[in-house]
Amino acid sequence: MEKKTRSTLNGIVIKNNSAKTITVSLSRMVKHPRYGKYLHRTTTYKVHDEKNQAKVGDEVEIMESRPFSKTKRWSLIKVTKKVETVESAT
Repeated sequence: MEKKTRSTLNGIVIKNNSAKTITVSLSRMVKHPRYGKYLHRTTTYKVHDEKNQAKVGDEVEIMESRPFSKTKRWSLIKVTKKVETVESAT
């Protein structure tokens, strides 16, 4: 019996308010069945971030995993692209 491969996705962090949890957004284009127009659809995932390394705006790679909580079913693999923080001069 072969072990099932876990799916991986790439997305952008939109929230990191909670401890060890980030919210990742993935957008895709879907063709409308009747009119043929392409629509933007967005899906959000709660992701387990053990080391609190991802910040808002970072591009991350996530992997399907065991349930961590009621809604958290994904874990962070790596941060693929860090966002540069700009200091405000106020």
